[in-house]
Formats: sequence, C-alpha cells, structure tokens
Amino acid sequence: MNDARGNQDQVRRIFSERADVYTISAAHRDPQVLSWLVDCAQPQANWRALDIATGTGHTAFALSPHVREIVALDLTPAMLDEARGLAAKRGITNVRFIVGDAQELPFDDGSFELITCRRAPHHFNDLPRALREMRRVLVPSGRLVIDDRSVPEDDWIDAIMHELDTLHDRSHVRQYRPSAWRRLLEAAGFEVESARPYVKHRPIRSLTDRVDPKDGAKIHEILGRLSTEEKAKLNLIGTGEERYSNHWYVMIAAKCG
Repeated sequence: MNDARGNQDQVRRIFSERADVYTISAAHRDPQVLSWLVDCAQPQANWRALDIATGTGHTAFALSPHVREIVALDLTPAMLDEARGLAAKRGITNVRFIVGDAQELPFDDGSFELITCRRAPHHFNDLPRALREMRRVLVPSGRLVIDDRSVPEDDWIDAIMHELDTLHDRSHVRQYRPSAWRRLLEAAGFEVESARPYVKHRPIRSLTDRVDPKDGAKIHEILGRLSTEEKAKLNLIGTGEERYSNHWYVMIAAKCG
C-alpha cells in the first residue's frame, strides 16, 4: 500500500469515528468564520460551486443561499451521511453530495465557478496535486477560497503545533504558513488576492477529545514541560483540561491566474 492510499484509509477511519462530532462542532460551524468565507468567495446566484472535503456540510450550507448549485464532496461516506441529515433538517435542496478524493476530482475541466475547501488541506497527502486539480475543474475566471489550520512564521510554533496536531489526529499531514500557501497556490496557477491569518483561543480538550489515551497523555506531557516563554508563545493558560491555547488559521482568496 502506498503512502497516499494508506493516508486515505486512515482519514476514512478517523473521520468515520468522529463524524457526529463535526455535525455539532463549534469550530466547524463558527458563524463568524463562515461569514468571512462567504465574503471572500463573492458568490453569484448563477454559479455552480464545489466544496471539497465538505465534512458534515457546514461550508456548503453557508454558501447554498448564494449559488445555483453546490456539490459537496468528501472522502468519507459517514461524514456525508451526517451532512445529508443536516441538509434535510434545514430544508436545503441545492446541495448535491458526492464521495470523492480532492487529489483526483471526478469532474470535467472547467466545471465550477467557485471552489471552497475548509479545515481539510492539512490532511492532504499531496497538496500540490490537489491544488492543480482544483485549478483544472475551475473555469478560467474561477475563484478559490481556502480556510485551514496554519502557523505563524515561527519555526518553534510550527514544529510544536505539527507535533500536537499529529497526536490529535494521525491523518494530519502538515499545516502551512501563509507564505508557504502563497507559493503553493502560485505554483498551481492561482493568483492570491488576500491571505487573512487569524487566531482562535481554544480549550486543550479540542486536541485530546476522542484520541487514543496514549496520544492524549503525550499531548499533556508536551504541554506540561513547556517553559514560561514557550507557554507565552502558545498563549497557554489555565490548568489541566481547562487550559486554553492558541490555534492558528489562515483564510485565502485566490483566482485562476
């Protein structure tokens, strides 16, 4: 089994186990961030949109009133089952759900005016390939909005957040700094219009809930040995499960170059 296939299997397993969590996840249904995303997307009523790695559909649902149709694609059938249930409860009828891989999109060239991808690229085994696929299926004037975990331009924070995120989720591959995102997007044929880093101060249990107990213990061990200066870098406050720390993100709007 190659690394890509192995990671896909791990993604399906982990997100099948956690699908119900993403339905009610405050982070994934955050109205402030979803509002930012819709603003960045600049959706038009006649557009056909694609939400890649839709999870339980929160991004697709936020966009659905603003476009003609949105295709919600995810690698994990259990996540799409949750999304279908949410769509039915909300009476949303212009979202179509498809199982598929971001790195091999099952669509013709130029099929969409808009693509969104939220809180998922850090799981992609081959992000450059996924971005090339996004460029391929967009129309020449198409737009792309990415919202994902990120890190500031700081080597220590980059390294420790990568370690913590890997322990939280073994399908995690890499979170990217804003500067790295710009290089990746330009290499794939996009022109970056804006890159908005932002920070959320989140409880440590967001890293330790539903993880292997050994991995959860390792997270606490890592945080417990931090120096005062290192704690300040993470804005780590509180004690035990009631501790909070910074989580970094970036929202990027780009168009086909």
